[in-house]
Amino acid sequence: MDLLKEGLKEALLLLIRFDKEVYSIIGLSIGLSFTSTIFSAIIGIPLGLYLGVKPFKLKKTFTRTIYTMMSLPPVVIGLLVAIFLSRSGPLGTLGLLFTPTAMVIAQMILITPIILGITYNDAKQYGPSISQIGITLGASKFQTLKLLITEMRITLLIALVTGFGRAISEVGAVMIVGGNIKGHTRVMTTYIAMNNSMGNYAMAISMGIVLLLISFIVNSVLYRYVAGE
Repeated sequence: MDLLKEGLKEALLLLIRFDKEVYSIIGLSIGLSFTSTIFSAIIGIPLGLYLGVKPFKLKKTFTRTIYTMMSLPPVVIGLLVAIFLSRSGPLGTLGLLFTPTAMVIAQMILITPIILGITYNDAKQYGPSISQIGITLGASKFQTLKLLITEMRITLLIALVTGFGRAISEVGAVMIVGGNIKGHTRVMTTYIAMNNSMGNYAMAISMGIVLLLISFIVNSVLYRYVAGE
């Protein structure tokens, strides 16, 4: 209990002091998570809507595959990305390992199946009937798509929030591909892990509280914007 009290106190001090390093860590964490979520949504949402509504062979197999990919082990993904981006890897000439770009790539691989899977699941269940209503009312393909997105906006919000939450809370994959380099690739989760391993529990707890606070604020804003509540 004393550790939690000390952690809450340190969390307030971290924000009040306007420490440059702390705010750079927070800013990088939010920036990387937003970037990976946006790119993953650009891929996952249209694909999920299309595949959910459209009938095709092996749909059951695809469903099982995408649901399996939603729980990809972060450390394994981080390792695979690191191998591909290492100097001896196929993409080593790009020099992306231990950069924010590598961290975004790892996060995208982790959260794209989540956004795709959530979107696909509801599109598969409700999409055909919504599309049929649009066609019955004489709507064009674009109008039908707009109707589908409008009716599924809560589902899409859940997909975005879940993807962002997974991205900003990720530690294993980003630690491997980013390296937790001070002032370059250090984010909130790797900062927490580092302080925990060093025995600085108050600092680890304080940054954890800040992380929870930021996640709550971001999710509240998204929910208010999309759901209108």
